[in-house]
Parts: sequence; structure tokens; C-alpha cells
Amino acid sequence: MLDDTQLTSSESAGNEPVWVIDDDRAIRWVLNRALSREGIGCRMFERGQDALSALENIDPVRESRPLVLVSDIRMPGLSGVELLNKVKAIAPDLPVIIMTAFSDLDSAVSAFRGGAFEYLAKPFDVSKAVELISRAMEDARRRAEEVEKAEAQDAEEATQEKSSVPDLIGQAPAMQEVFRAIGRLSQSNVTVLLTGESGAGKEVVARAIWKHSKRNRAPYIAINMAAIPRELLESELFGHEKGAFTGATATRYGRFEQAKGGTLFLDEIGDMPMELQTRLLRVLSNGYFYRVGGHQSIKADVRVIAATNQNLEERVRNGQFREDLYHRLNVIRLRLPPLRDRVEDIEPLATHFLTVGAPELGVEPKKLSAEALEIIRAFPFPGNVRQLENLCRWLLVMAPSQEIRAEDLPYEFRHAEAVASAHPEALERHAETAHTAAGHDHGAQVAEIPADFSWSEALSREAERRLTAGESGIWQSLTDDFERALIRTAMSVTRGRRIEAAERLGLGRNTLTRKIQELGLTDELACRLPPLKRHADDAADGFSEGAA
Repeated sequence: MLDDTQLTSSESAGNEPVWVIDDDRAIRWVLNRALSREGIGCRMFERGQDALSALENIDPVRESRPLVLVSDIRMPGLSGVELLNKVKAIAPDLPVIIMTAFSDLDSAVSAFRGGAFEYLAKPFDVSKAVELISRAMEDARRRAEEVEKAEAQDAEEATQEKSSVPDLIGQAPAMQEVFRAIGRLSQSNVTVLLTGESGAGKEVVARAIWKHSKRNRAPYIAINMAAIPRELLESELFGHEKGAFTGATATRYGRFEQAKGGTLFLDEIGDMPMELQTRLLRVLSNGYFYRVGGHQSIKADVRVIAATNQNLEERVRNGQFREDLYHRLNVIRLRLPPLRDRVEDIEPLATHFLTVGAPELGVEPKKLSAEALEIIRAFPFPGNVRQLENLCRWLLVMAPSQEIRAEDLPYEFRHAEAVASAHPEALERHAETAHTAAGHDHGAQVAEIPADFSWSEALSREAERRLTAGESGIWQSLTDDFERALIRTAMSVTRGRRIEAAERLGLGRNTLTRKIQELGLTDELACRLPPLKRHADDAADGFSEGAA
């Protein structure tokens, strides 16, 4: 029989999956021997209070909670029912088996009401007791696995939501068409090709198609063709076998296998090397592929969504993209509109970015003033939605007050023409609009300016902001900004004709030329003028300066 020294040693152990609490030494001995024979570690307690204290003071670094508690119902001090209630308050999912006599029916009922897993009637069959304890352990492990899996899934979804561009927002007719297309595509597994400018939200749409499809319980895997070296891209897509090449020390699953049952998003498909285009075509054609260095064909159970900001038809004509692959990808084509074609979506998108960005950046929420919103709405946004999101994050960090005012906006927004080098087409449209308003359509207005707007008040506010911030040299800085604004506008309205611009500004031609050079506008304005007109003006400047 187990002596006192052995019992004490068992009671002081640390990570046993079964704890037995009974004031009867014989019961403890029998259960310890039976469980040990089955390879199940157990820890013995004579009093319920001792077991409760041990449970409350577990060191999570060195110890783990038991999988099962087996407790007598009638013990000195803390009874089994009382212990059960306290254990459930600490560890609700911990199975507790209550041992009781046949005659103690009321106690058994109380035990079940308190959440007991099962009860053992004394005297009990030892083999059945071990079987019951083993079943409780399996149940505890299964519950722990389910909880762990659910937590991992929640963490993955939270990470995906955080790392992705926020959900689709769009009131513009073009975006409503996109929404309708996503609804139809959710009912099939057809291949989709997404086209549109960089930053228009192609990956957001791809994720939305996956999220609303029948494959949404399987993985969504994205890979950017332009971000991975071409020598590694084949292994990234299709995986490799151990020893396939130097450094391949183990078999590796590629993205096609990782996305099994789900969706594979191939971003920047236009940059895919020609040799890999052939392999991708084969997968899309027959549904099978080989790992690098492998000889066993593997079935590809994925839905492919591809995206590009390039003109694939032109690349096909130039021999840079396989025509047969293009037709395989171009089953359903979805074009995403640029942000400048959905101006009505700028306000809800900006509001969304400002709302979700504040807690992420650890700052207070902010909102756009009407004046700031109008300036933002007039901006061409060459970077599309991504650029708008970056702007909102910049404002959350840099704007001094909760209301974002016009003077809080970055320079390129307050001086829209300064984006010429980034987006000359948008500036050309702006210049054409200004030119039309200036002389070719007398009924048009240059811009929608609020009736109560005062540029002098705006100037006063800007001066006050700079003075309050402790800046110096404000007179020259504001004067230069004022002159730059006048010259840019005059040159836009006159379509780059300096003689006319100087005349309408009330300056001499040479004075305007000197000011353009002093203010650093030469290169900026040169980018905006039609080539023939620019050469003529340069010649006129040379003649004029030489004559002077």
C-alpha cells in the first residue's frame, strides 16, 4: 500500500492532469494506483480547501491547470458541492466528477445543478472510474482545442481586418455597379480579373468577393507578383520538395496549397515572368500542378482572382503577356473606377478613415471642416483611395485641433497646382477648366466659392497660426506664397502665355519672368505648357532679356 511519504510526494507534484480530493486515504490510494497504471498522472488532496488554494495559486509559467477534478462530496471543512461552486467560478470549463454514496441522492442532484461532469457512486468499480475520468479528460482537451482554434481564428480575422484597406464604401453609380457584381460573383467560383489604377482598392474588392462567397471558411491567400524575386516566385506559388535546390531543406507548401478550398489573389499579374505564365496557364487549364522538384501532380482547389493596373491587351500585343493566359484570366472582368470619378465617395471614405484611424494611432477622433472637405474634394488623387487614407492618417497626427481646417491640409492640397509633376493630366484638366472660365465661356465660374469666403480672413488665420507657433520670417514667406499663387493662376488661365499673364497681373514681362525664376516656378510651369508654346516663350524671354 502507498505509504505516507509516497502520498506526500504525489501531492507536491506540479502538472498532473487529474486531481483527486478525498479525506479517505484508501480512496486516494486506489485511484492513484489505477490511474498510474494507465499512465495518467494524479495529484492527491485530503481537504477541499487545499485543492482550491492550489488551483488559485497556479503559476502559469511553470504549472498548468488540471484537466479533471475528482472530489468526494462529504469532507471536513469545505464540502464537495461548495468546492464545485468555487472551482466553477475560477475555471468554468474544468470537468468535476463528484463521488457520493447511493443514499445521498439530494447531494448528487445538487452536484449536477452546480455543473458537475458526472458522479461516481461509492463503492465504485475502479475500471469504470478510470474510464469516466479518461472520458472527462478527452472532453476537456477537445474543449481546449476548440477554444484555441476559435481564438486563433478571431486573431487572424482581426489581423486581416487591421492590415487590409477598410470595407468597401461607395455611393457613386460606378461603385454600385461593383457592389452588384460582387453579389453575383459570390454565387460562383469563376475566375475574376480586376483592373484599375494603383490604389483604387482592387485587393479590397478581391477580399470582399472571397468574404461573400461559399469559400469564405477556407483561406484567403494574396501574393504580389511584383514584390517577389522571379527566381523565388515559382516556389512561392507552387511550393518545393526537399532537396529541390540549394537551401531546400524541407518540403514547402506553395500558395496554391495554402489556399486549398479558398481563394488565391494574384496581384500585379501583369508583372508575372513569361516562364511562370506558362505554368499558371497549365494550372488554370487542367487544375493540376507540381511542386518544384516534385513528380506527383497535385490538384489545385482554389478560386483565382487576378488584378493589374496595366493594360494587359497592350502587353499581349507587345509579346509581354501570353494571350491564352489573358483569356483564361479574363473570364469576368471588373473595372474599379479611380477616386476622381467618384467624388461623392470622398466624404464618407474620409470620415471612415478618420474614425478607424484614431484608435489605431492613439489620437483623438477628428472631423473635416466644410472648407477643408471642399479642398480635398477638388484634389485629383493620383494615388486614389490609398492616398486618401494616407492623407487622413497624416491629418490625425498633424492637425492641431479636433476640427481639421483648410490651413491644416498638406501643401499639395492647399496649392493644388503643385501636383503637376505627380499627375500632369489632372493639372491639364484643371488648366483647361480655368482657361474656359477666363474667356471662352463667360457664363462659367472659376470655382465654387462660398459667398461669405474672405481670402483676407484666411490670410489672417494663417498668419496667426504661424505667429502662435513661434515662426519667424513670416512676412517674406507669406509674400512669396501670395505671389506664387497669383502667378500660377494667371499662367493657368492664360494657358502659359506670359505676355498676357503679365499684362493681366499689371506687371512688366521681364518682371514676371524674374519673379518666376526667384520663386522657383520655372520647372513647375514648364511641365504645364504645351511644347510649342513653351519653346516660343523661351525664345521671347531670351530676346527680351538681351534687349534689356
